Amino acid sequence: MASPKDVANRVPITIGLMLATVMNSLDSTIANVALPHMAGSVSASPDQITWVLTSYIIAAAIMTPLSGWLSTRIGRKTMFLVSIAGFTVASMLCGIANSLAEIVIFRLLQGLCGAALIPLSQSVVLDIYPPSQVGQVMALWGAGAILGPIFGPVLGGWLTDNFSWNWVFFINLPIGILAFAAIWLFMDRDRGGTARPFDFLGFGALTVFIGGIQLMLDRGPTVDWFSSPEIWIEALCGLAGLWVFVTQTITAKHPFFDRALMRDRNFMTCNVFGFFIGLFLFSTMALLPPVMQTLMGYSVFGAGLVMMPRGLGSFAAMFIVGRLVGKIDTRLILFVGLSLCSLSLWQMTHFSLTMSSTPFVTSGIIQGLGIGLLFVPLSVTAFATLSPALRSEGTSVYTLVRNLGSSVGISVMEALDTQQTAVAHSDMAAHVQPGNPVFNAGIPAAMNPSTSSGLDALNGVITQQAAMVGLIDVFKLMLLLTIIVAPLLLLMRKPKSAPAAGEVVIE
Repeated sequence: MASPKDVANRVPITIGLMLATVMNSLDSTIANVALPHMAGSVSASPDQITWVLTSYIIAAAIMTPLSGWLSTRIGRKTMFLVSIAGFTVASMLCGIANSLAEIVIFRLLQGLCGAALIPLSQSVVLDIYPPSQVGQVMALWGAGAILGPIFGPVLGGWLTDNFSWNWVFFINLPIGILAFAAIWLFMDRDRGGTARPFDFLGFGALTVFIGGIQLMLDRGPTVDWFSSPEIWIEALCGLAGLWVFVTQTITAKHPFFDRALMRDRNFMTCNVFGFFIGLFLFSTMALLPPVMQTLMGYSVFGAGLVMMPRGLGSFAAMFIVGRLVGKIDTRLILFVGLSLCSLSLWQMTHFSLTMSSTPFVTSGIIQGLGIGLLFVPLSVTAFATLSPALRSEGTSVYTLVRNLGSSVGISVMEALDTQQTAVAHSDMAAHVQPGNPVFNAGIPAAMNPSTSSGLDALNGVITQQAAMVGLIDVFKLMLLLTIIVAPLLLLMRKPKSAPAAGEVVIE
């Protein structure tokens, strides 16, 4: 529970929490548009440079469940200060890195330090505000989390075009210093020391599971999947880790995760839902900027500008949904949000290389609105029936699952995009035959396959078209997943603790 000092200082504390959240969310998206420049700078292939994204997410996923236990052991304020300071220093190290290995290592450090920021922020917000204000305050806090997707691509593009990609990491330094100062000055120091015994076996098994599966997904496209012994080893390690973790959770006296969490239907259902939300949000944002820059001629800043409306849609939805929570069944809001995400993905399945930026913008706004309508109601529903004593641990699990959705989504969708692009290229090339009358009727002289220059030009066009076909196949799969996940809404119970109509206000 919050101390009187925390309640009295909840406005400046909330500002500090939002700064930490903005820094975290900004760093999750700001690097996306700079990936092609990073790849060129450190001589990395397209699949290797995505490690810059997935290394951060997977480190955060591994550290997130531990952050709840650490916060109760050493105190939330201490945990916040250590996390913010470590994240800020890691950002500086990323900015001065000179190789892919250095960037990945420092991004891992960023993820480890930043893992506690979002779950602990949620936990503190739930404690320092009364239930009648939680809906709108969570919307306000969520709006801070959405500032990253809004300004991250544009800011990252501007910094990369005008300075260098290194500055996408240096931008965290002033934000981190301000967040550290706010938490240091206004949050009360809790003693800590109340955590139950630490389950080292459970945590170790969970780490092996997450690390093994993520390595398998990241390395699979490079080493031809299960034709490589490495992938078999990583897959077996991941499955063994999962088996040990599940067994330990069921049988141990003090498991790593409290078994009471699994008995809350809303919490478990919302976690599955949250997994797919992470997949929708970050996979799309990882796939689109490289396509814009490499296939359609957008500059880094231009790609960022086109991505910006996606975040603006989420930002607007956050303020709308804050007033709806408590007045409308959250399950209905979730259904509308999921429907908007489905509509945007359907629009993305009609992308082409000859289109203007308008389809990018309109589908982005609609997807942003959908994700914004999902974010807050999902959090409110997940914790509405959960005991306050389980909130710190619950927020850690909730964030872990969403991070797993993000990391798995990026890896799987990138791999699928590569595979489907290769299939489409093969299919198109099979029809490029001099004896094909349809082919001969429309081929320009500059692409005559009888000459080496014409063959190169023709192959370039086929490669571009195949890349777009592969991307559309990925969007079709994501659309199918949104339809599959919709029935989970029927398993959720209406939150009994939802504030009454007209009570969702901010003082």
